[in-house]
Amino acid sequence: MDVVSDAIAAVRLGHPRSNRVRMSGSWCVRQDPYQGAGFLVVMKGSCWLLPDGGAPVSLGVGDALLLPHGTGHVIADSPVDTATALDRAVPLQQWLAGPGPRAQPEPRDVEALCGKYRLDCSRLHPLLAELPNVVHLPNRVGGHRELRTAIDLLAGELGERRPGSCIALPSLLDLLLVYMIRAWMAEATSGTWPGALGDPVTAAALRAMHSDPAAPWTNDRLAAQAGVSRPTLARRFTALVGRPPMAYLTWWRLTLAATLLRDTSDTLAVIAERVGYGSPYALSHAFQREFGTTPGRYRVEAAVRSTIG
Repeated sequence: MDVVSDAIAAVRLGHPRSNRVRMSGSWCVRQDPYQGAGFLVVMKGSCWLLPDGGAPVSLGVGDALLLPHGTGHVIADSPVDTATALDRAVPLQQWLAGPGPRAQPEPRDVEALCGKYRLDCSRLHPLLAELPNVVHLPNRVGGHRELRTAIDLLAGELGERRPGSCIALPSLLDLLLVYMIRAWMAEATSGTWPGALGDPVTAAALRAMHSDPAAPWTNDRLAAQAGVSRPTLARRFTALVGRPPMAYLTWWRLTLAATLLRDTSDTLAVIAERVGYGSPYALSHAFQREFGTTPGRYRVEAAVRSTIG
């Protein structure tokens, strides 16, 4: 595993949902804040996004939009201010359950792919936490070709359900999320994690820890993996990640343990071995110190969160 894959896997719950929708005439739809991430890709026409607390965003054909923190928002056929949005907007679920657009498409209709990812936001990896509330990826000739290919494949699956779509759709939606995060990292002009993963020394140490978190890593072994001295690794890693290598490793091991408690029925002894702790007691003590609760209580609370979500 790598950092981006692990960051997503640690918080992902269940299968994402998606729709291909067509909007006709004058329309204004409201999505309240939610626990998860949302996306929108404009396939035809143009529209506007008004995120809660943010400036309106104009969206054209091929534009992709990621709302990684479940920010409430309004999507409309034309620019709207907050007061107008509150007056005109129809709740998204009510709108989706309505009669829908007219059967015969019109030239001014807007078609879009949209959907949600269910996420456990209680333990976000800092890479995901650093994402802005709105990630706008405009359609540019030659830009982000992998993302464009994923969008085309997803549009095809949503446009015509074919054999195997129950497996293809979730896989394509996961691919879309990865490509949108990659595109943001490629375009980011600031932020911790684009710099950390772009630095060969820090990236090598992160790759080693995420590939085998249970290994008996030390600063010396990580420095050897990165091909630098221990002081050089410590200086560069701490400056870019915000904590020393071994502190990050401890945090990641416990975060991984929390994910295993949430997603598996493995015993604490099995989980301790998988994340590099010598005994269930050692893991339990470290877990409670980091998260303020016992592994058993965390497992119960995670099951409740998953049911409610």
